[in-house]
Amino acid sequence: MLDGASISAKWLNDEDSRCFDDRRSRLDWLASNTPSSSYWAFPGGLLAKSLFEEARYSFVYGQFLATTLLGLAYIELTLGALFYASGRNDLKRVSISKLLEEAHANGLISNNEFLDLDRVRSKRNAYAHFREPGHEESIEYQAVRENEQPYDIVERDAAAVMTLVLRMVEKNAI
Repeated sequence: MLDGASISAKWLNDEDSRCFDDRRSRLDWLASNTPSSSYWAFPGGLLAKSLFEEARYSFVYGQFLATTLLGLAYIELTLGALFYASGRNDLKRVSISKLLEEAHANGLISNNEFLDLDRVRSKRNAYAHFREPGHEESIEYQAVRENEQPYDIVERDAAAVMTLVLRMVEKNAI
């Protein structure tokens, strides 16, 4: 009979061996898309840096819902901090939609970045907030509509968010 520590070790070893190649592939993608810089600035401070690190880690480990939620939280916090640092105290507690509109209007994000972020933001809402079964924003509805597996859609959304997160990091790199 296995004790608790042996069961835990077996479970972790099985998990590691089963997921290793996928994790390595995602880490390679992340490394090739991460901006090169001698210093990355995080205008939102330690919390922004932590959100960024946890989003990256979640992505590599295939935690795609967490990646999407954490990545968008990083972007929201970073935009809020940039506006606050520039004297825009009126945006301290606005929605991410309003932050994105203001960031676009003020040239902090391009038109394509705005469209991509707004699309992913709407997905985040469906991931983070209840939708009744069959709602057109639900992952199940989308999977049927697009004839894809829900997991593939969530992974694609996470990769899109990480692309946008990395662009935001690059804009603040020194």
